[in-house]
Amino acid sequence: MRAAPANPPIYNIEKIRGDFPALQELMRGKPLAYLDNAATTQKPQAVLDVIQNYYVSSNANIHRAVHLLAQRATEAYESAREKTRQFLNAERASECVFVRGTTEAVNLAANAYARPRLKPGDEIVVSAMEHHSNIVPWQLVCQATGARLRVIPMNNRGELIMEEYEALLNEKTQIVSVVHVSNALGTVNPVREIGRMAHEHGAVFMVDGAQAVQHMRVDVQELNADFYAFSGHKLYGPTGIGILYGKHEHLESMEPYEGGGEMILSVSFEKTTYNDPPHKFEAGTPNIAGAAALEAALDYVMSLGVERIAAHEKRLLEYAHETLSFNRRVQLVGTAAEKASVISFVMDSAHPHDIGTILDSDGVAIRTGHHCAQPAMERLGVPATARASIGLYNTTEDIDALARSLNKVAEIFG
Repeated sequence: MRAAPANPPIYNIEKIRGDFPALQELMRGKPLAYLDNAATTQKPQAVLDVIQNYYVSSNANIHRAVHLLAQRATEAYESAREKTRQFLNAERASECVFVRGTTEAVNLAANAYARPRLKPGDEIVVSAMEHHSNIVPWQLVCQATGARLRVIPMNNRGELIMEEYEALLNEKTQIVSVVHVSNALGTVNPVREIGRMAHEHGAVFMVDGAQAVQHMRVDVQELNADFYAFSGHKLYGPTGIGILYGKHEHLESMEPYEGGGEMILSVSFEKTTYNDPPHKFEAGTPNIAGAAALEAALDYVMSLGVERIAAHEKRLLEYAHETLSFNRRVQLVGTAAEKASVISFVMDSAHPHDIGTILDSDGVAIRTGHHCAQPAMERLGVPATARASIGLYNTTEDIDALARSLNKVAEIFG
């Protein structure tokens, strides 16, 4: 095992780890090395406090009543929307729609934007490394409209083949929807270039940013994305809250995805008039506490600086790749030149689930399986991988614990 990097720390990692109660827990009597951040991140105390405080001092429904609790709840909800606008550098807060997470965001765009517009023979382009959440909604739209789903291939390193992507684009291409960072491989896709090429052919461009916003600065205006989606729980916020960013002109032209309270201006049995975006897409009582806690998570990340977080994680990713290279039984899956956060691997004779079980006995938490990216696994010739994924609070000690436990796996299955 090599020595830890001698570079000065980018931030006070011990202080930061102290902000996360879960990291103080022992797992099976051992310190927790939490390396499953691509599945969900742990939450800082500041986020947990906001959730509790909301229910203690601001619990009311929003946009409807004039009493003080309702005013507080509404202010917290809309303040979170404005903070999201700042975080993404959206032009307007109204371009940020609250949803349950990335999955609902893609389904909203697919059903409210794409389905009414597509016709037989139209084409939707996705990539070979997509999460199922950015495949299945488009398949359903294709079944309903007669459109065709086309796939950008990738090479053995887990990188999209851009020449093949260019060849896919034509006058039938209506939508291109790709992942910013692969959850299974860690590949960082050239989304700005992908979007530029999509727009040159008149297509609408959507980005699944579930694995990106916590690792790098995202500017939706700079990317010129028509839609961008992310989940709060992968960004140190709570589950059940996420964002669909959409350009104003698109949201304005879209029909509602769901009907109910809040998304209307007036209702009669003869006719209903819909509310303006984003409220048009937020039917019913939303996750108000989740939105307020998302703002706290964004504040936390922004206070550290996304660029500093990215630099810290880049060091750890390099350290992990070098450290694991000493174990000849470990074979990395996904070796793109541009990567973020994820180390996916397999081992001779040891099934990923066995790897995960042994690591768990040592207090090391990773993910095993196909990671809801079965087409990517099939393309690379593996049914499943073990995946370690890095967050802002991880350390070289976490990587060392991973490496020691993998040595144990090699001995057991030797």
